[in-house]
Amino acid sequence: MKISTAATKFLNEKYHSAGDPAPAGVEELVRVLGAQLGAVEETMPFGDRFKGAVIVKVTSVADHPDADRLHICKVDDGGKTPEVERDSEGLVQIVCGAPNVHEGMLAVWLPPGATVPSTYGTEEPFVLGARPLRGVVSNGMMASPKELTLGDSHAGILEVIPDEDEHIEPGVPFDEAYHLQGDVIIDIENKMFTHRPDCFGWLGVAREIEGIQGRAYKSPDWYVTNPEFPGIEAEELPLEVVNEIPQLVPRFLAVAVRGVELKPSPVWLQVDLARAGLRPINNVVDFTNFFMLLTGQPIHAYDYDKVKALSGGDKAVLTVRFPKPGEKITLLNGKEIEPRAEAMMVAVGDQLACVGGAMGGSNTEVDENTKNIIIEAANWDMYSMRKTSMTHGIFTDAVTRFNKGQSPLQNAAVIARIVDEVRRHANGKVASRLIDVDNLPAGVLGRGSVHPPVTVTTKFINDRLGWELSASDMATLLINVEFKVTTEGDTLTVTAPFWRTDIEIPEDVVEEVGRLYGYDHLPLHLPRRDLTPAAKNPKLELKSQVRDALADAGANEVLTYTFVHGNLLDKVGQSRDLAFQLSNALSPDLQYYRMSLAPSLLERVHANIKSGHDHFALFEINKTHNLLHADDDEGLPTEFDFLGLVVTASDKAASGQGAAFYEARTYLEFLASRFGVTIEYQPMESEIDFPVMKPYDHTRSAVVSIKGGKQLGVIGEFKPSVLKALKLPKHTAGFELDYLALDAPAEARAHYNALPRFPKVEQDICLKVPASATYASVYAFVAEHLQTNRPDKTYHTLIPIDIYQRDDDPEHKQITLRVSIASFERTLTDDEVSKLLGDVAEAAAQTHHAERI
Repeated sequence: MKISTAATKFLNEKYHSAGDPAPAGVEELVRVLGAQLGAVEETMPFGDRFKGAVIVKVTSVADHPDADRLHICKVDDGGKTPEVERDSEGLVQIVCGAPNVHEGMLAVWLPPGATVPSTYGTEEPFVLGARPLRGVVSNGMMASPKELTLGDSHAGILEVIPDEDEHIEPGVPFDEAYHLQGDVIIDIENKMFTHRPDCFGWLGVAREIEGIQGRAYKSPDWYVTNPEFPGIEAEELPLEVVNEIPQLVPRFLAVAVRGVELKPSPVWLQVDLARAGLRPINNVVDFTNFFMLLTGQPIHAYDYDKVKALSGGDKAVLTVRFPKPGEKITLLNGKEIEPRAEAMMVAVGDQLACVGGAMGGSNTEVDENTKNIIIEAANWDMYSMRKTSMTHGIFTDAVTRFNKGQSPLQNAAVIARIVDEVRRHANGKVASRLIDVDNLPAGVLGRGSVHPPVTVTTKFINDRLGWELSASDMATLLINVEFKVTTEGDTLTVTAPFWRTDIEIPEDVVEEVGRLYGYDHLPLHLPRRDLTPAAKNPKLELKSQVRDALADAGANEVLTYTFVHGNLLDKVGQSRDLAFQLSNALSPDLQYYRMSLAPSLLERVHANIKSGHDHFALFEINKTHNLLHADDDEGLPTEFDFLGLVVTASDKAASGQGAAFYEARTYLEFLASRFGVTIEYQPMESEIDFPVMKPYDHTRSAVVSIKGGKQLGVIGEFKPSVLKALKLPKHTAGFELDYLALDAPAEARAHYNALPRFPKVEQDICLKVPASATYASVYAFVAEHLQTNRPDKTYHTLIPIDIYQRDDDPEHKQITLRVSIASFERTLTDDEVSKLLGDVAEAAAQTHHAERI
């Protein structure tokens, strides 16, 4: 948001009553703005570029003897410019090629020694001198709007036509005539005003500047909710407005004006638009832009005759509605769009004429042939506006203001003032009644405030700000920015002015008082607080413990995006149709909400192998969702907290490592031991049709459960198709499980146990079992038998050594397990251990048809 120090003080006195915005200087104003209103992005000198420019009167124009398009002009500067050559009458000679130069006009003269404003501040500024043009000396030049940085027009020189209330004489410096001396543009960050739509207008910013400096501000007399509006002054132009979406367009005002004369705007208006970085176009469009900048209320103008012709009747009809399927509109910038189905549109007959609040259509635009116009001042739903703007890439100044939520109570004041300016500067005549389609809540117009009054006590405000302001102090701060405040003891009843849309609850008044008084007045002492530390979050604690356990085991944690490319889902065998898809993804690679962690982890394996990491494990703790239609009570995707791990090794590094499954199982068993949890494995009889299971080869995978408890997830090796699609080594396996289920009571967690002081005895037991017997069942049987029958007060471990199947005996396999056992009280003998293993073998023979080898 750009504000001008000089314009705030002088030029706009005809529109508001602000005093000098920077009585202590621009630097101090910037400091105060940054502390109490919004961050200042930069300050830019604006008035300095016009130094030396003088307003002159052209007294004569003669053709150049040696050039068809040049003229020899004599200008009167009142004799005020020093060190310039003059004739006997004190006039200055200038050679000018502008086609619009004529005797009696006022123009802007850049005398010798002046810098052309459009080159001011560049690496090579152009300084004028007295030099001959085709043999005739020209003392400087008369400037065009482009050379003065007041627009893009270079077709002719700027003609100064004073307003009726302006007294401009030849010889007056241009920067003095238009209050540009020392003018500085202050650019305030728009994001600071997101909740303050009134501050997207100069009136709002000027009011805030006064308020934060402790001075009272008074809005101009015309800025009221119910202004006087002229009656019909010319032959009537029939006009009708139909609003089919009142829930989105709460107020729509329109009026027809006959006989407008489109021409350049007054110079003061062109200067003000240039201050804000806008390009002057003509007197009608410029006034709509100016009052948008002044009040924050965008205005749109239609060509009445075009609207009437498209309406197909004896009157012009504007219809506010949604677009019909297949309807398109060509915008003023030449872009054709098919509006989204819920876009707020203005239609004329069977054609769309405007994207409401964003940009008009070319079929009803005001052009050089326009004689009659319709002026519209409406309000558009901010949320619908944002969606339409983002969908179609329309980012106009109007959109910037409407998507912040402009007050519907200022429309009448703005349209009345614009109509007045069109009557004065374009000779227009009001040709219809003012149409006001009002769908505001009952009582809003009557009370003149968007929200009802707010009652709050001084104690409520002071308790939150740490101050001791009185009711009178607070009332003064609020009245300075035109709030209505009544006090009764320590209670304030605060009514926000009609342009404020953000004052609804007592906390809003607290914010207002705090900002106006200044947060730099906050007391510098520590607040009284209970120093009892906050309770730890059990879920975060568990997550941290899982992370630490796997890191201790040598795995590396990664954090990947929750959204993935559809091709990745295809590669791991998961259906895109079951995943939530973003309609406005930031990147094509981030379209689908992943259903498991495995795809993201597997995608990182190949890149790490290529980088030279030939043996590693990756894990991630993150969110997933399962199934598109698994919604919670609010219709949102059901999310799960999962742990995924992938262990892999290149072919060279995997030599002698055994199956990848068992390496993944080692990590899982280590993790489970940290939490005192016993894991059970259930082989997959067939492929399970569930997204988490899809990447895994069911013949080399198992379902993981807590012993005697809930199912955790899956562990196993991956399908050959997945290995091929993602270029993975054969030695790749992993697991994915609900890690929250690992949370066991503290007494069950792993804790320190002293190792036996007596030597351990190790023996192997090799059991020949039918090929159909699973390793898991054999291991579980042996482990349970040892646990039950081992001597008292002993400690033992059981680890697998190998699983072997002879080529000449396909119906059997041999499973070798190593038992290590030690006593806490004495030294065990080999015979004791041998007898224990013998008992195990006998029992296994009966239950598993095992034969000890």
